[in-house]
Amino acid sequence: MQSETQPSAIAGHQPKAFAVKKARTRFFGLTLDECIRVFFGGNAFVAVIVLALITFFLFREGGPFFKMNRDSIRVYRVAGLEYVDIIRQQEQDHTALTRYLFDIRMKVVKQLRDERGGLIEADLKAARLTVEKLLSNGAAAGAPELIQAQMRVDEFQKADSALTLEINASLAAFDKFAERYGDTVLPVRGLVSDIGEVATGIKSRYTENEDYKVARAQYLAAGKKTEADAIVLKEIDFKTEVAAITAIFPTYQQMNQEFAVGLKRVVNDLPILPVPALQPRMVRFSELTDLYLAGFPETEVRLKAWDQLAPVPWYHALAGFIFGKQWLTASFWQDWYGVVPLFVGSLMVSMIALAIAVPLGVGAAVYINQIASSREQRLIKPAIEFISAIPSVVLGFFGIAVLGQSLRALSQVEALSWIPGFPYSERLNALTAGVLLALIAVPTIFTLAEDAINNVPRAFKEASFALGASKMQTIIRIIVPAALSGIISAVLLGLGRVIGETMVVLLCAGNRIAIPDFTAGLAVAVQPVHTMTGIIAQEMGEVVRGSIHYRALFVVGLVLFFIAMLINFLAQKIVRKYRISVG
Repeated sequence: MQSETQPSAIAGHQPKAFAVKKARTRFFGLTLDECIRVFFGGNAFVAVIVLALITFFLFREGGPFFKMNRDSIRVYRVAGLEYVDIIRQQEQDHTALTRYLFDIRMKVVKQLRDERGGLIEADLKAARLTVEKLLSNGAAAGAPELIQAQMRVDEFQKADSALTLEINASLAAFDKFAERYGDTVLPVRGLVSDIGEVATGIKSRYTENEDYKVARAQYLAAGKKTEADAIVLKEIDFKTEVAAITAIFPTYQQMNQEFAVGLKRVVNDLPILPVPALQPRMVRFSELTDLYLAGFPETEVRLKAWDQLAPVPWYHALAGFIFGKQWLTASFWQDWYGVVPLFVGSLMVSMIALAIAVPLGVGAAVYINQIASSREQRLIKPAIEFISAIPSVVLGFFGIAVLGQSLRALSQVEALSWIPGFPYSERLNALTAGVLLALIAVPTIFTLAEDAINNVPRAFKEASFALGASKMQTIIRIIVPAALSGIISAVLLGLGRVIGETMVVLLCAGNRIAIPDFTAGLAVAVQPVHTMTGIIAQEMGEVVRGSIHYRALFVVGLVLFFIAMLINFLAQKIVRKYRISVG
């Protein structure tokens, strides 16, 4: 630190005490203004460096995934697993049709119970409540009124059991049909099991051999030649090994013909349901079976055309990740790393959150800025902004213990049964996570939208009033449209906030790695989902560093990184393009 003095320009006209300017403090030769400039300029430089390092790190750790995934797909092919999966798909499609039958049965049972058992269930519930009330009032075990109430409970329970037996009896023909239909696939299932064991054995020996190669290389690197020479490597002749699998094709063809004949025989004898309104579902089931049978020749063609040694193009690994519908890890059969179910889960939870947060956040911003009194502003604004200070893990605990249970209980209310998806049984689902994320997004949207509204020139408002517009007309037709670019930017940044949230979705979204069933309509909102942030937090601590699973999680992080950058870029573009000019 050093100081310097300079003579005053008017020293001759001032007292001696003021003849010299005040000493200017310097740090490392820089003035205070220069230090401030360097500090903040340096922060911007550091931010750029950190962003570059993050990008480099993500690409360095995630980049090798695609080569490793391509190698994994290659082994999947040459070991014969792909061949087995072609036949397995036929078995899985049959299982899906069997589930369709089970769904029909559940609907029949529900409708019969609604028609015949509604009064019984209501009476049974009332009788149980009477018993509970008597016991809570201290009724003795042998009290006549308690004995009578318990007898009524037993009576209604017997009636309920009798109704169950009656319904099962009416579905006896259907159950026999379903059993026969399910048994038709047993020969194919047995074949898949047999050749599947052969294929997994080939892959296991290959994996074991690769591990031996790594161990041998490590011994050689450490100078332990004796230990390295003790490891015996056994190369796998994939073509010879897989020949035992492809040799079953003639057997499969004959089995397939018998399978098709058996299915047709069973479906030709469709049972009549005790609920006529549901009989069209059985007709539809017959049509689906015909479509299923029509795919048998295509399966045989695929098996004939299958080439064990066909090369795996580089883009298969990329397409498998971007468009893959399975995220399956630690599988004895084959690992798949498709981001689609995770992306869809993240997007669905974020849309639910925005559907709640945008009206609340923007509405609160308009109210606070244009309508609320100063006292309300001092109370409401800090309260909303304080939400952002609550740790997300605390909100997650709240979702598990309170919100999820409360929403599920609310869905059981009969008066709300008209809402799609109500009632539901899974308390941890996309809706629970979306509501909590909305709570997180509201402060961001509120603060930025309120700033955007505040930046609307006052002249716009005064001109509107001068033309005779009311306060509400001015807000709706002048203020909000003028601040729309800032509001849209606030919504986009709120989206970036919720799509990058981790703990809430990990704790409250249900963590089911599957694409939701969108055929359910709006009821899809109450299905469990998994998200990109959740999968990283859940699995990163369990993976082996450098493994394909480890690399896949970093690629998911890359996807999130680019989504966040895109959202921020769009927000900046919107603000710049539609910025209000007051010049």
